[in-house]
Amino acid sequence: MGASDFSKLPHIGESVRRKEDYRFLTGAGQYTDDITMPAQSYAVFVRSPYAHAVIKSIDTSAAAAMPGVIRVFVGTDLEGKMGGLPCGWLINNPDGSPMKEPPHPVLALGKARHVGDQVAMVVAETLEQARNASEAVVVDYEVLDAVTDVRDAAKGTALHEVSPDNHCYKWTLGDKGQVDAAFANAAHITKLDLINNRLVPNAMEPRCAIGNYNRATEEYVLYVANQNPHVERLLMTAFVLGLPEHKVRVIAPDVGGGFGSKIYLYAEDVALTWASKQINRSIKWTSDRSEAFLTDAHGRDHVSHAEMAMDKDGKFLAMRVHTDANLGAYLSTFSTAIPTILYATLLAGQYTCPQIYVEVDAWFTNTVPVDAYRGAGRPEATYLLERLVTRCGWELGLSQDEIRKRNFINTWPYQTPVALQYDIGDYLGCMTKAQELADVAGFEARKAASAAKGLLRGIGYSSYIEACGLAPSNVAGALGARAGLFECGEVRVHPTGSVTVFTGSHSHGQGHETTFAQVVAARLGIAVEAVDIVHGDTGRVPFGMGTYGSRSISVGGAAIMRALDKIEAKAKKIAAHLMESSDADVDFANGEFTVKGTDKKVTFGQVALTAYVPHNYPLDKLEPGLDETAFYDPTNFTYPSGTYICEVEIDPATGTTRVDRFSAVDDFGTIINPMIVEGQVHGGIVQGIGQALLENCVYDRETGQLLTGSFMDYTMPRADDFPDFKIDNICTPCTHNPLGTKGCGEAGAIGSPPAVINAVLDALRAVGVKEFDMPASPHRVWEAIQAAKA
Repeated sequence: MGASDFSKLPHIGESVRRKEDYRFLTGAGQYTDDITMPAQSYAVFVRSPYAHAVIKSIDTSAAAAMPGVIRVFVGTDLEGKMGGLPCGWLINNPDGSPMKEPPHPVLALGKARHVGDQVAMVVAETLEQARNASEAVVVDYEVLDAVTDVRDAAKGTALHEVSPDNHCYKWTLGDKGQVDAAFANAAHITKLDLINNRLVPNAMEPRCAIGNYNRATEEYVLYVANQNPHVERLLMTAFVLGLPEHKVRVIAPDVGGGFGSKIYLYAEDVALTWASKQINRSIKWTSDRSEAFLTDAHGRDHVSHAEMAMDKDGKFLAMRVHTDANLGAYLSTFSTAIPTILYATLLAGQYTCPQIYVEVDAWFTNTVPVDAYRGAGRPEATYLLERLVTRCGWELGLSQDEIRKRNFINTWPYQTPVALQYDIGDYLGCMTKAQELADVAGFEARKAASAAKGLLRGIGYSSYIEACGLAPSNVAGALGARAGLFECGEVRVHPTGSVTVFTGSHSHGQGHETTFAQVVAARLGIAVEAVDIVHGDTGRVPFGMGTYGSRSISVGGAAIMRALDKIEAKAKKIAAHLMESSDADVDFANGEFTVKGTDKKVTFGQVALTAYVPHNYPLDKLEPGLDETAFYDPTNFTYPSGTYICEVEIDPATGTTRVDRFSAVDDFGTIINPMIVEGQVHGGIVQGIGQALLENCVYDRETGQLLTGSFMDYTMPRADDFPDFKIDNICTPCTHNPLGTKGCGEAGAIGSPPAVINAVLDALRAVGVKEFDMPASPHRVWEAIQAAKA
């Protein structure tokens, strides 16, 4: 079945209400912290108050003697009994040498390398007893100089012996010689320096884990708030604990948001799992919000210089980029891929730029590790490119839409100079629809009305593209991935015709229980209510790669479709037996099997029952049952795209910026559930505007202390920070997956930051401000205005 045929089926394109919402809204969801095991104990981690310090000694005697304390573990207790936390993506330098990959101990050994680094774990009968005892652990630190800003890393005190200059790797993409030649012959060159500010994910549910060991079966169970339980189990068993996988079960129940921060294998998960055997007790740890700021992997944190070479008409000839990427104190699971494979390969954007050369230097600093956060490299690439393109237009006297239209790709497939090949799109169509939705024609009148009130109004464009559903596995492996990037789907048809689907994808807010059910219901011609979706349990679900990178429907859904293809093929043989025909003459549509040219028909339910009733079934030809499993490894990324247009109003007296209008038109290919897609876009735009105007993770450059360690200092966006968003879509179905889908979960966070900042700069140009970095908080905007006046 092709994508165009699939999009016409019942249930596809319908805003079916989410099946999972009732339990969430009525408090019946089950999150990890809701689980209480028999004889459960509690863990509290002792964390370094210093960004960089030698651990001279740890005295646990007073803590161990306190009421209710079961054990106190320190790094030396674990030394030699397990490996360190692994990095899942190897990056090589231009000369072929591997990146620096320092040890990442589960509990700090010898040194603490960022504020919040776990130094000891206290386990007690109650949480209060564990907290009290944690304060009695005495650690003797020798404080060292800290480095937090990536621009200071090369001259800072070394974090790791393997990297005396704090350099992890240099990575390049493109032909430098050809790019330099294009620049030499350019009519105009635009240059831009910018910072992509560090973000703290702040999912609604903090991380939580429960380690459990059963002496009778020698099996471990880890309950954990995680986005990909199979990968968590693989990394923990194969690389850290050296356990057979079949003796470890990872269960990720309901998860209250992830945004990337819950993809990774964290030290706490390993410590709890291992220690549960040592004390023969279940151990629970729940992060509080202060811990989350100090330990959850952060996002972004790039410092870049970009240049665009153009001809006299504003056509792009070449681009060159240098980025310094902050990796933090240790290499998180996918950290090394974010500023390379998932960033540089998107720098072509929607444009026909013939030559691109990118250099990325990655550095260690005394900060929380940096990894994927909603968009994972794609927002960083889009922000740099869309800021640069807008600057190109302004320097050439071209409007933001005109500079883009002159350079849009308009033929497909299109091979970019940075490795990716786009299969399909309609970039001009997205922009045209976005301009209509945004009423761009009325902007000048609105600008004049703002000016009459003493306010500055600006408009900003962002035309983004992203690469979703990392693929294919062999290509990703050649680029350094240490795991496959396929997905698995198992479909079990029950005798009554109802269906249970087991998927390796994981839902933590995306609505898989509804969307996947719509896919199966549409394909089999049954009710959505007759389909159940099971995920998040390595003991029940075949090996899968979890959810991130907007891969679930395009990769996980495609795996389910392949399993359904197998079920249809077998079901046709059963139907042929029932109708006394050849299976080659049997058609299947809308839940009915029919024989071509006749009025014979049987329902899917009849066939399902027959599959489990042997006396009505040709046992000599087919096995009983109607269950199938399939794996899907994509042949290419999918490429969602769109144009976002933002209007802001700024009060120059206070620097307060208000988003007055925001319009977004996306191309997500086939849309299964428009309501869920709209919700994903809304959420992404909110996070993107949050980064552009409010959010900023700041460390003290001298001491390495986190200055924005709570919601008192780290500003999260609220409902009254936003206007009503105007959302629409166009559709060019993906050409290489059976659903025609492209992914929608990260688009809003990718396209919105440059649209907002381009709008801010458009407004501030009137008072002489030429450049500005996120976030455009009132004080920073006011300072920029005063500096321009001076």
